[in-house]
Order: sequence, then structure tokens, then C-alpha cells
Amino acid sequence: MNLTANDIFSVKDKDTFNAIALNIFKLQAQNCNVYREYIFHLGVDADAVTEIAKIPFLPISFFKSHSILSNNDPVEITFSSSGTTGMVQSSHHVTNVKLYEQSYLQAFAQFYGDITEYCFLALLPSYQQRAGSSLIYMVNDLIEKSRHPQSGYFLNNHDELLKTLLDLKSKKQKTVLIGVTYALLDFIENFDIDFPELIVMETGGMKGKRREMVREELHEQLTKGFGVKAIHSEYGMTELLSQAYSLGEGIFNCPGWMQVLIRDTNDPLSLIANGRTGGINVIDLANLNSCSFIATQDLGRINPDQSFEVLGRFDNADIRGCNLLVQ
Repeated sequence: MNLTANDIFSVKDKDTFNAIALNIFKLQAQNCNVYREYIFHLGVDADAVTEIAKIPFLPISFFKSHSILSNNDPVEITFSSSGTTGMVQSSHHVTNVKLYEQSYLQAFAQFYGDITEYCFLALLPSYQQRAGSSLIYMVNDLIEKSRHPQSGYFLNNHDELLKTLLDLKSKKQKTVLIGVTYALLDFIENFDIDFPELIVMETGGMKGKRREMVREELHEQLTKGFGVKAIHSEYGMTELLSQAYSLGEGIFNCPGWMQVLIRDTNDPLSLIANGRTGGINVIDLANLNSCSFIATQDLGRINPDQSFEVLGRFDNADIRGCNLLVQ
């Protein structure tokens, strides 16, 4: 089966997802050298894997030490993770950036509708100040595709951001403000704005700028400061080409081509039932040219409706910029 982007992004049901995921597993078990070696050392026979639950998930830390590629195509772009000075960064070598673009554009449309109906504002100073951010790549494109004259970045110019928000509110313009957590808190420390229709989307991460906060405390401050009913969130990372979204309460949902599973913290090769806390495994079908089966260092649980929550991180995990709040 020769998979295309259309196959991946048109997944509508569980059976189709499982069939494509198993097909991608077979391809990557053969063609991704790092993943093939990992599977071999686990003693897993890739040909004998016939269900999702039996697929080995590659520890995300491999992206720090190896090039994870499933083909020999030229690398079009390399995304790198954020981190403190001296920390080894993850690198995701992308041979087909169109897969990433289609993933975030289609996901935005699924959860929020037509991007051209929005003004898209970004408050992402720590991301803007470094190279290789997949988040900045996405935000740049969303700003451009929104085609709104007031869409754009606000680095430290909070006065201008306030003025823009008040103007958009007066025009009843649909608006998304995406921001790194500490920058959003910095803004509401200086300004209060009552903009109930505003979508405030926090990307997580204090980056050492502030003390870590539990989600409830953080979202309480942000909802009060912006005058909104809920705080939206994005769950994504350098090693993935897809994102899950929360429209409030820290409850995340995946687009159709992405799935979260929970592994046993004491037996990382085994999955556990919904409702129990464990390590978050992600299947990202858009990672067609790297590895679609990633064992993250996040802790979480899956709810009965297949939504999921991020509950923290493993103690020995590096602090990263994707919703790291510990509850």
C-alpha cells in the first residue's frame, strides 16, 4: 500500500486508523534504521505485529541522539526543541514539510473553523528568539493565511497588544491569541481586558521565568485577566507533526490522524486501561517520514470519550515547552 497525504488526513474511523497505522509501522520497521534496531533489540518480530497494542513505541529521547528518518529523501527543514543552556536538543528532520502544513491547517479547521475568519495574534517571545521552532513555523503560516491586517507577533510591546485586542473586541472580530504561559501572565499583570469572545491558547512552559503552577491556578488567573470563560491549550512537540487541542479544562482531543495511548510506568511495553495514569504514547500518522510511534516523557490519562489529560512529567525528564504543568 502506497500511502499518500490524502490517506492520512482523511481518516474518519478507528478501523481505518488502525489499518493505516499498522501499514506505517511495517514500513518504518523496515526503513527507519534507528527504529528497526530498537525493535530488534526488544526482540519483537515486526511481521508478527497485527494490532496497535503490540506496536513498540520509540522513546522520544532518541531524537536527541539520532537522526530518525524513514526514507532517503533530502531533509527540507529541521525542527529543534527548546531547552536550557547546555541541554541536548531534540532534532526532527522533516523530508516533507507539506505533511506538517496540512496537519496543522486541517487540525485548526477541525477544531476552530476557517482560519480566514480569524485575526491571529502571537505572544511567543522565547520561541521567536531561537531558530528551529516548529511552533513558530506553524504560527507564521497561520498568521499569513488568516489574511487579517492586524494578525502578527507581539514580542514585549504589551501596550500595542492591548490596543489591538480592544480594537478587535470593538469590531467583534474572531480572534486567537496564542502565547507562551509566562508571557500571557506578564501581560495580565499589567492589563485587565474583558474580551469574552477571545480564544486564549497557551502553549505551556514557564522556561524558568516563573514558578511552575498547577493548571487550575494558572487557568484561573488567565481567565480572570482576559475575561474569558476558558483557556485553550495546544499539545504538540518538536518530534511530532500533529497537535491535539484543548478547548478548556485541560481536556485534549486529537485530530483523526493522531491517537494517544497510555503505557504502564512500570512496564513501558504494556498499555493500560482508560482512566489510569501512565506514560503518554502518541501515534502520529503525519510522522510518515520519521517515526509515527513515540513514547513521550509526559504522564496522562485517557477519559471514557477518548479525550485525554496531561498530568505531569516523569521526574527525570528534561523540562520542555509543551504543557508541562504538574497537577
